[in-house]
Amino acid sequence: MALLEQWRTYAEEQQREKGAKFWQDYFRQETEFYKAILTSKPRKSTVQSYAKKFGVDLITMTGFLDGINDSLKNPNDLETIEAASEVSLAYDKELLYKNMVEAKAEWLYTLPEWEPLLTAERRQELYREQKQSKTVVKGPKIGRNDPCPCGSGKKYKKCCGRDI
Repeated sequence: MALLEQWRTYAEEQQREKGAKFWQDYFRQETEFYKAILTSKPRKSTVQSYAKKFGVDLITMTGFLDGINDSLKNPNDLETIEAASEVSLAYDKELLYKNMVEAKAEWLYTLPEWEPLLTAERRQELYREQKQSKTVVKGPKIGRNDPCPCGSGKKYKKCCGRDI
């Protein structure tokens, strides 16, 4: 069984058994993981050596990789990774920040380790951009007697706004 599948099975089982406590412990470890990668230069290494470096088991390391994968410059093929697979943690800092905002991971995007990487102003801009990207803006309401937006030249009520 591939590591990613093992991680997902493990996380489901732990959530059933421990509930929120499992995720609290995981997020505590994840915070330390992000503190470390935000302050060091990312290199290529095996999953096993990264797990050893961060002091976690292979399954937990796979969880970290799953969480950061969408923010990497060259995402890893998580479906096929094994302990000896070489992975890269070279991340796009702005994309990583936005993904943390999207995930509502305030404990991560407010880390002081961001300060040397992105200015406070840039972090605010990225935060706003991410929040606005999920905002649905409704267009102006079409009146019954307005021209139909389909371009037919008819009134809206006689064309696309007709009761069916």
